[in-house]
Amino acid sequence: MFSQTAFSVFEQSIIDYHIHNDVNQTINNPFPKDKIEHLLYAKNWVDTVQWHYEDIIRDPQIDPVAALTLKRKIDASNQVRTDMVEYIDSYFLQKYSDVNVKSDATINTESPAWAFDRLSILALKIYHMNEEATRIEASAEHRAKCQEKLNVLLEQKSDMFSAIDQLLKDIENGNKYMKVYKQMKMYNDEELNPVLYQNKK
Repeated sequence: MFSQTAFSVFEQSIIDYHIHNDVNQTINNPFPKDKIEHLLYAKNWVDTVQWHYEDIIRDPQIDPVAALTLKRKIDASNQVRTDMVEYIDSYFLQKYSDVNVKSDATINTESPAWAFDRLSILALKIYHMNEEATRIEASAEHRAKCQEKLNVLLEQKSDMFSAIDQLLKDIENGNKYMKVYKQMKMYNDEELNPVLYQNKK
């Protein structure tokens, strides 16, 4: 099951990040650049760094200037994340380019790469919820509540494995087809964001 392979890559990225747990550390991708695992690891690394950006920016004592700088980093990270999803979808487009698509084939609500994006975030939720469920200094009530949430996340993981692998099988068999729609984000574009293009005058 490819979804399980991807999830194990995500887990490795998360564990590797937490060795130093520093948003400024350099990625050390262990997978060859010509393998899809390399891209999946890099994708999750971006997600993991951004997860911790989001934690930091919620510090009520954060300096406003530092918060603005961090917000810019989050914006840049979001753009990288979107770009990497499109790279992953390009991989699947190439992989299934020779499939004979059936005349009654249908399109899915999300592409394979956006499904893997959700799985990457789910891996982060599971890792951090498990931390809370096993945090010794937390109250027994806190740990119990977090364990309940962790159980739901683990069920979701199982469901996503099934759904993603079924989608890939359907594409491979020509029962579904995929398209890659560029996200066309507007808020970073000086030609599309009114605040930016008005300031250029």
